[in-house]
Amino acid sequence: MLSAIKNKIPTQLKLAVLSLSIFSISQTAIAATTPAIYSQMAIHHPVWAKSGMVATQEALATKIGVEILKQGGNAVDAAVAVGYALAVTLPRAGNLGGGGFMLVYLAEKQQVIAIDYREKAPADASRDMYLDENGEVTPNLSKFHGLAIGTPGTVMGLEHARKTYGTLSREQLLAPAIKLAKEGITVTPDLAGSLAALKDRLGKSEEAKNIFYKEDGVNYAPGDTLKQTDLADTLTIISEQGEKGFYEGKIAKAIAASIQEAGGIVTENDLKNYHSVDRKAIEGTYRGYQVFSMPPPSSGGVHIVQILNMLENYDITAMGHNSAQHIHTLVESMRRAYADRSLHLGDSDFVKVPVKTLTSKAYAKQLVDTIDPDKATPSKDIQPDANLPYESNQTTHFSVVDKWGNAVANTYTLNYSYGSGIVAKGTGVLLNNEMDDFSAKPGHANGYGLIGGEANAIAPGKRPLSSMSPTVILKDNELFMVTGTPGGSRIITTTLQVISNVIDYGMNIADATSATRIHHQWLPDYIRVESGLSADTVNILEAKGHQLKVQESMGSTQSIMTSENGLYGASDPRRPSSLSAGY
Repeated sequence: MLSAIKNKIPTQLKLAVLSLSIFSISQTAIAATTPAIYSQMAIHHPVWAKSGMVATQEALATKIGVEILKQGGNAVDAAVAVGYALAVTLPRAGNLGGGGFMLVYLAEKQQVIAIDYREKAPADASRDMYLDENGEVTPNLSKFHGLAIGTPGTVMGLEHARKTYGTLSREQLLAPAIKLAKEGITVTPDLAGSLAALKDRLGKSEEAKNIFYKEDGVNYAPGDTLKQTDLADTLTIISEQGEKGFYEGKIAKAIAASIQEAGGIVTENDLKNYHSVDRKAIEGTYRGYQVFSMPPPSSGGVHIVQILNMLENYDITAMGHNSAQHIHTLVESMRRAYADRSLHLGDSDFVKVPVKTLTSKAYAKQLVDTIDPDKATPSKDIQPDANLPYESNQTTHFSVVDKWGNAVANTYTLNYSYGSGIVAKGTGVLLNNEMDDFSAKPGHANGYGLIGGEANAIAPGKRPLSSMSPTVILKDNELFMVTGTPGGSRIITTTLQVISNVIDYGMNIADATSATRIHHQWLPDYIRVESGLSADTVNILEAKGHQLKVQESMGSTQSIMTSENGLYGASDPRRPSSLSAGY
């Protein structure tokens, strides 16, 4: 049995397999004659499937993806169906009016493709568009105003992926989302809670208020049925006409008109001229594994590889998971990568990003040489640029693997929860506030006297910097793991820790997902931690000069691992509606 999986899992996990228990899995997941393998050492267990697996933040969308795989669709087909479905079932992050990034792994070609469908600044955007007459940033102009809205890319990205790498018809992939929007979804406690929490913002848009609240303004309760008929009509037009039905014609007119009515500057021409871009994925290696992630305008891939390169200089396993020395080493590596992020990262179509240097082993060693194993380095002593823009954690990620070994890692967003809160009239489409991810005031000095954000300054047609990090891990050119997460600036560190938990500590994907997380992003200069660290660990870290703050949980990873025995999926327990499922 060990020989069957010896090339598919790290050394530490092979040792754990020495104590295995074999038991039956529900007939709904796999045939009763095919057992799954679990370690008795594990606390959390992944979902097992023989042929295909889908992991998303919302259960209905997961089930739709699995059904597409069962119908003979490949990973891209399932991903496209999930992307449209989440626009209905997870409106705070799933979307048609936002944008994102997709990583596609083609097993037959052993090739990874990065699809960039990030939103773009409209043609009339300008560098100082959020500054007042005194040169100060106008509060909320880049967040909850028509000027916050960038040209959306999701529909173009999904359609490009489907046409280029999918196998099923557009009508087949959109049909489940149309049905859900038209007939309604059962409101979950998670959805009810988020709508109630965002009522003040969504209530400012008459369209949003009419969709997401009852006629008398009462909140939807768990168990109620939420219908989105305008969104169903929009999805139907996309099903019939493809991306042209969204970027031209009556939907485009409605989107542009609604944005301009709210004071924004996106035009029909901006929509008509939008295009997605195929880019070369960021590639690195870590302890014999090949790491692929998203290139600029995402900073995710660059800095995941950069931090892994630094960690490779240490015996992380010997330190012990989440020991004080382990966390200190993680934090010091994160601190230096995020300092570089603020200076160098932006849309590579507009600025020169030194990807080769930032992802090189030599540069990582240079940074490691500045790390004191016994003492925290104050962030003020690390001098690259500052003033990072805020990134909302209300993004969503999903992962898909099919029976042929193809895979998709996709992260997309409206930025803030429900984006700008503005719904384009008559379309049911929530619109992003992604312009807030640009540097609103490049050249601005912060409290350390540092200058900020030139690479991420606003320019017409430019895509804002992001942390979204859909990631694919290969071993000997064969698929090993697919992962990613929402979480704003914490996406990079969350994804990184899941990868390290599996490779360095031999955790199964469920244990790797559930483990307590930490985060440091250079500024502000403190370690953000989830609950779960011991008082002794905290005391040792503080003695090294670190400041720690226990804050809300981080991320919602959706991950899949492969083995000779099938697929293992894990949806983050930090989000109540998530589901990994397969067949």
